Amino acid sequence: MTEVKKKTFWTPDVAREHMMRYCAAQERSHAEVRTKLIEHGIYGDDLDEILTMLIAENFLDEGRFAAAYVSGKYRMNHWGRNKIIQGLKAKFVSKYCIDEGLKVIDEEEYIDILKDEFSKKLRQLGGKRNRIIDQKLIQFLMQKGFEYELISNILKEPM
Repeated sequence: MTEVKKKTFWTPDVAREHMMRYCAAQERSHAEVRTKLIEHGIYGDDLDEILTMLIAENFLDEGRFAAAYVSGKYRMNHWGRNKIIQGLKAKFVSKYCIDEGLKVIDEEEYIDILKDEFSKKLRQLGGKRNRIIDQKLIQFLMQKGFEYELISNILKEPM
């Protein structure tokens, strides 16, 4: 039988301490912190005060979060720009911070990652290209968030 975990409600002081540790452990979006506070019964002025304190004391920075998110997703998960942008939008990051975060992408490294993903998938599909395999490659790379124009440039290159 699964055990139901009881929700704990925090006082504003306890919430401040928990959120400082939570934000210090890794970069967080404003929405993640807001959601966590609401889950533990922090609302209204208390919520706003805690968010303001976290921002003022540099525990919470949406621009820094966006840059860390972009860097991790494209280097570790090999996501393309489109998927990264959608992920940041899902976390309610502002367009300005998304645009700034995308600046951490090194274009050469990005193309190398795209080529690497292309090669790995081509090997999985048998290694020989034809129209059907190319369509599968396009679909796969677009699902990873890479731009169609870049994918088509890779397809045009001799193998």
